Amino acid sequence: MEIETTGSKIVYGNRWMRVREDRIEHTNGTPGLYSVVEKLDYSLIIPRDEEGVFLVEQYRYPVRGRYWEFPQGTWEDRPEAEPLEVAREELEAETGLRAASLLRLGDLFGAYGLTAQRCHVFLATGLTQGEPRPDPEEGDLRVRHVSTEEFWAMVDEGRIKDAATLAAFGLLARHEARDRAPHEMPPGARSRCWG
Repeated sequence: MEIETTGSKIVYGNRWMRVREDRIEHTNGTPGLYSVVEKLDYSLIIPRDEEGVFLVEQYRYPVRGRYWEFPQGTWEDRPEAEPLEVAREELEAETGLRAASLLRLGDLFGAYGLTAQRCHVFLATGLTQGEPRPDPEEGDLRVRHVSTEEFWAMVDEGRIKDAATLAAFGLLARHEARDRAPHEMPPGARSRCWG
């Protein structure tokens, strides 16, 4: 370990998060203090069909604005739930979509200078539409299907600012590029995800 923890205490906590204060010592002996936000890991789902992806929009209180993002969530009442199970249920609750296949693309740290919270990224395909079942606090949720070109236009316009959504789209692009055999791609061809 490059930094040793010499003491730790919880200084704040509620149903959704805890703030831990750690006393630390660097390898050169310098003492310090580190504040860590403890939050449950969450699942993010990229609902993908041949024409594009589905996004959800909701009001995000800390930044006082509405933005588009991929469906995502965690279960505070069931922290032991498998990320795949969370992904399947969150997708259906937020969008009404059911996926025949959920493929794990990887995981991300959103702010690892602040928290160890992990984002588990899944690609959902074989989609069928049902009725959404949003949580009461998600009653203002909107769902939209966009093409790759529309996705990037929304980024350019500042309507997509969620770091996890942008990073997950990068994992999707990598997955789709890797899926193509080199002999199947014409010279100069780009991944469908990048337009």
